[in-house]
Amino acid sequence: MSVEFWGIYVLTVFLASIIPGPSMILALTHGIKFGARRAVATAVGNCAASFLQAMVSIAGLGALLAASETAFTLVKYAGAAYLVWLGIGALFSGEFTFDEELTEAGKQVSTRKLFAQGFWVAAGNPKAIVFFSALFPQFIGSGEVSIQNFAMLLGLLCIIAFGCMMIYACGGEKLKEIIKGTTFCRYINKVLGTTFVGLGISLACARR
Repeated sequence: MSVEFWGIYVLTVFLASIIPGPSMILALTHGIKFGARRAVATAVGNCAASFLQAMVSIAGLGALLAASETAFTLVKYAGAAYLVWLGIGALFSGEFTFDEELTEAGKQVSTRKLFAQGFWVAAGNPKAIVFFSALFPQFIGSGEVSIQNFAMLLGLLCIIAFGCMMIYACGGEKLKEIIKGTTFCRYINKVLGTTFVGLGISLACARR
């Protein structure tokens, strides 16, 4: 496959990934709250879900999900409910607390929980599987189907998804330096909670 081919693929996946959505907002949130280093777990969770969604689409199950209104709706509502649950949790958690404050209080959030949040936010979006089902046939011709090609496509997908998550997480960490100690901290949870609830409702109401 040519350099031009891979360039188009990388650009397509990057643009689709970098657009602000639930996963990127979560990465930004974790960057602010926990810092970029700990947000790596969130990014890895997101990549794990994206990898599985891509595998599902390659296996042909993505076409089934795209064709089945019931299956698509179930996944969509489950993802929307999770986003709303995250939002409500933020709204009722009081004043925003940073990771070092949680550590001092003995309430540090585990890496496993950060991974799980990154995974389930990504996994709860059925449009990703539909997107992958439409994406891969554009880059795999009948004479180009091989394990090596699929491995390259999936590997680049995970690298790009991870990179985009970390861009948002690093941005969140920089933002933390600006807002920490200001009165804005009192309203961060309300802003983030409202955002996640809004994203959940939008996902629930969205058409394919």
